[in-house]
Amino acid sequence: MATISVSSATVRATAASAPPPSSRFPSYSLDHFGTIKEKIDTRLHSSRRFFLPSVASLNLRKLRLQAQGADYSSLSPSEDADDAEDGDFSWSSIIPPFLFPALGGLLFGYDIGATSGASISLQSAELSGTTWFSLSAVQLGLVVSGSLYGALAGSLIAYPTADFLGRRRELIVAAALYLVGGLITGFAPDLVALIIGRFIYGTGIGLAMHGAPLYIAETSPSQIRGTLISLKELFIVLGILLGYLVGSIQISAVGGWRYMYGVSAPIALVMALGMWNLPPSPRWLLLRGVQGQGSLEDYKEKAINALTKLRGRSVTDKKNDKEIEETLTSLKAAYAKEEPEGSFLEVFQGASLKAFIIGGGLVLFQQITGQPSVLYYATSILQSAGFSAASDAARVSVVVGLFKLLMTGLAVLKVDDLGRRPLLISGVGGIVLSLFLLTAYYKFLGSFPLVAVGALLLYVGSYQVSFGPISWLMVSEVFPIRTRGRGISLAVLTNFGANALVTFAFSPLKELLGPENIFLLFGVIALLSLAFVLFYVPETKGLSLEEIEAKILK
Repeated sequence: MATISVSSATVRATAASAPPPSSRFPSYSLDHFGTIKEKIDTRLHSSRRFFLPSVASLNLRKLRLQAQGADYSSLSPSEDADDAEDGDFSWSSIIPPFLFPALGGLLFGYDIGATSGASISLQSAELSGTTWFSLSAVQLGLVVSGSLYGALAGSLIAYPTADFLGRRRELIVAAALYLVGGLITGFAPDLVALIIGRFIYGTGIGLAMHGAPLYIAETSPSQIRGTLISLKELFIVLGILLGYLVGSIQISAVGGWRYMYGVSAPIALVMALGMWNLPPSPRWLLLRGVQGQGSLEDYKEKAINALTKLRGRSVTDKKNDKEIEETLTSLKAAYAKEEPEGSFLEVFQGASLKAFIIGGGLVLFQQITGQPSVLYYATSILQSAGFSAASDAARVSVVVGLFKLLMTGLAVLKVDDLGRRPLLISGVGGIVLSLFLLTAYYKFLGSFPLVAVGALLLYVGSYQVSFGPISWLMVSEVFPIRTRGRGISLAVLTNFGANALVTFAFSPLKELLGPENIFLLFGVIALLSLAFVLFYVPETKGLSLEEIEAKILK
């Protein structure tokens, strides 16, 4: 492919020898540039490569050079091809750095799905296979929410340790906690051991939900970063469906809850082995070098080797050096006037505070707009509409889960095409409409159950194309690299803290307000979240992490 590029040396040489302004444009008019650009775009489209943002940026540089009098006709095709392929990568090398961190999300979702069946099996006199099956409401609550408490603990642990451990080692630790927690839970001899296992497993959730989006964001090419991070949300939904499936298979087996929880252990082992064989994040390696944790040249060499493996390139490929130099330049600029380690509370200052307002606000509204409380009414709504499957809560869950999977897949396909803001605005708008429709159903339209069914599906679909995948995507993108580890840990803590708040407040609010008013409350909160997205959330599509920091947060 022959495209046009400009090296810095050529720019200086041609600019220095440029003709006077009056003679610049007759030879190289904008029409001439447009003709060349059309040919380039046609060849790019036919090649179906994934470095269009780099070429677009390159064409803009050419246009600026032409306006300044630089003669780009002397540029060689070989130089052009090198620059145009800055974003080139091998798909076979991209999949493992996404897949194994994404298993951390799948295991999070699996816990949600498996617990719904395990809580039934565990309390059955015939099927629990234990002598301590008669659980009080508090004991059952500790079993069900034990992983949530663990996730909160994992988020707190990640705040001071994330930058020290690094993204890869954090995910290895998370996989180990998943493995140990799953085994203890599956073989628990008594209730205390079961709760301890649930807590350990939950700690793995907290670390995985922090490390996975961070590792994927820092190792993915910017052209497909949004797709890959959003795809992690798809893995969470797949995990939920897998939990439901295992639950439905084992629900009639004696001690079936042990299998429901224990299936997570081999998946965690695969995750641990996969992460062990992946390289560290190149950005994290450079961060440690700039922070003075060792020789900068040594860390730079390690970062180049890591990037070579992550992109599937040759060791001698110059694109590796260029990408590392750009990241290193950004890091040095970020640390030029600051202490290497920074303040413990730096995340609440300047650009980091702005990023936390954006990311923390999204994950907060993700929880307090009713998810997953709205689904509490799914069975009764479908029953009122006459669907026979509604008599079986497990089947209803699977149907809703499949729809969630379908809509999440739609978001994954469109997030790098349409952008983050359009999906958020349309999705949150759909959430607002669905919640007000559910309010109207319980207040005025009780004789029209199809309205409630449509509103329920609208809510699920709108959530899965907006808050579901986009919130975590934005969280992984917006924080400056100085505070990215601590910032994401605070966002994860906000997410699970809000989750705990909604979980514990839902039952008393349901009794106090009734369904019509609780949906109205969620609708008002969703309306506020729509205003937040419109006025505070930026578009990050197509920007590298360094460009987001330079253009949006400054």
